[in-house]
Amino acid sequence: MSSVNPTTLESSDSERNARPLLHAQYITLQGLLNLELGGSLTDVTVAYETYGRLNAARDNAILVCHAISGDSHVARHDDKDDPGWWDIMVGPGKPVDTGRFFAICPNLLGGCRGTTGPGSINPATGVPYGRDFPAITVGDMVEVERRLLDALGITRLLAVVGGSLGGHQAITWATRFPDRVQGVIPLATSPRLTSQALAFDVVARNVIRRDPHYHSGQYYGEKRTPEVGLAIARMIGHITYLSREAMKKKFDADRLQPRNVPTEFEKIFSVGSYLGHQGDRFVERFDANTYIVLSMAMDLFDLGSTPARLAEILKGASCRWLVVSFTSDWLFPPEQSRDIVNALLANRVPVSYCNVQSACGHDAFLLPDDFPVYGEMVRAFLDNLSGKPPVQIGDENGEKHGPTSIFHQLRLDYDRIVELAGTGSSVLDLGCGSGSLLARLKQQFHRHLVGVELDERKILACIHRGLDVIQADLNKGLGAFASGEFDCVVLSQTLQAVADVEGVLSEMLRVGRTCIVSIPNFGYHRLRRMLAEDGRAPKSGGVLRYEWYNTPNIRFFTIADFEDFCRDKKIRVHKQIALDTEAGREIFDNPNLNADLAIFVISRSEEKAD
Repeated sequence: MSSVNPTTLESSDSERNARPLLHAQYITLQGLLNLELGGSLTDVTVAYETYGRLNAARDNAILVCHAISGDSHVARHDDKDDPGWWDIMVGPGKPVDTGRFFAICPNLLGGCRGTTGPGSINPATGVPYGRDFPAITVGDMVEVERRLLDALGITRLLAVVGGSLGGHQAITWATRFPDRVQGVIPLATSPRLTSQALAFDVVARNVIRRDPHYHSGQYYGEKRTPEVGLAIARMIGHITYLSREAMKKKFDADRLQPRNVPTEFEKIFSVGSYLGHQGDRFVERFDANTYIVLSMAMDLFDLGSTPARLAEILKGASCRWLVVSFTSDWLFPPEQSRDIVNALLANRVPVSYCNVQSACGHDAFLLPDDFPVYGEMVRAFLDNLSGKPPVQIGDENGEKHGPTSIFHQLRLDYDRIVELAGTGSSVLDLGCGSGSLLARLKQQFHRHLVGVELDERKILACIHRGLDVIQADLNKGLGAFASGEFDCVVLSQTLQAVADVEGVLSEMLRVGRTCIVSIPNFGYHRLRRMLAEDGRAPKSGGVLRYEWYNTPNIRFFTIADFEDFCRDKKIRVHKQIALDTEAGREIFDNPNLNADLAIFVISRSEEKAD
């Protein structure tokens, strides 16, 4: 049996422990708390921790909501303090920058780290509640958080941020108390759990309740407690928190070499020693009844099973949103986050969304692996909420182009597109890149601007600029947007990289009253000469810099080709502008030969020109 390998034993709560929370504060909320499922609690005590300072205006407060196994100790307070469960996110200079913001993290109602829960004394009996602790909901948790903030004199939050069950709380804040929240950041969460996720929780609760030392929930003071049941519940949980890729990386190479850890659970396999270690560590700091109460509250959380119902529930949530999911999360799969985003888009609520590429599974929002992406998105979003000037990305006159554009000079077409879009219109920018065009349109006081982009680095750049951007593949349609929702839909220098040209243009024409399409012209005379005279694939530093074998441009077409396409598909062309971007001028003579770029303003054939 091998010695302990820190890499394979490491998890999202490796450094957590049961030691006293040195910086926890406690408050008793006097009075009756009527619970949504019936019953009530009196004089609820809340354990909470704060970081940073509340400013004079009391408008820099951020509520951090923990997941099922968390507590108030979100981060270290100083070098002598124990690690927190989200040290990478909260602290001086971190995304939730405690040098600028006042962060508050309460232990949840039903918890076991200082807040009233099953282990608290029931005033009616004089002994711990145990299994008699009433069933609670996420709404009850949020109501306790609201009363805590009232007691602290905080009437409005800059933001609420949380992952998993913490994300459920963030969403509930936005729907229950929209006037008290400026922005919400739900990570790795959902409008409700999948049946598969529910199944794992059902098994975990049954394992706890069937432990011979559960004593019908009244095990407090007994010599033996349901440690085995709770440990197995945690082992089940850890399986759901990891992805198949993470499991493979941790355990495949030495699956028959378990770690030398002290556990009574099976450890024939390396994954077995890992799970046994995690289960044993968990029971040191957690309560079995709390696990039952909190997991049930999470399982009962339900914002609706249909898009219409979800949109209705989210209708009043008018604050700004940043929604983040992770590609390998199968416990809270990305499509559930997209359901939330689609409902917000249907309500025309400002939202940005990214499905971060990750191999870490559900635990990704707690781990450093993908933090340079999602952590910086949180930072950028909070910076914009707080009024910090947007980060300047790229050149003032245009952006540095990525792999979907063949042109690398200043974006002369942007000047014309801004003119064509007019002032005050609603605009959807497809393949928006780093947001240069949207940033220009924003300066023209457009009333509704949304970008669509696939590259998560460019999405981050857009969020830095204070723009709303949705991660989506254009080739899969624009189903999140209603017909005629935008005055104008823009597709700028991207059509040459699109797989489904007909589908994308059809969707554009459905969603936009008018559409602006700018296209490279591969019939440009310089490119013609490269092919005709040199006998090689056209390429140049300023126009077409890719080799034939690594170009992302899968379409090779001309202005004349696009004109024919519009004619064949009965697309109405309202206006056409041809440009020589190398010379910086508009072309009127033989554009198909002398222009390297063209802009078309189009609509469905039944639409009338302005």
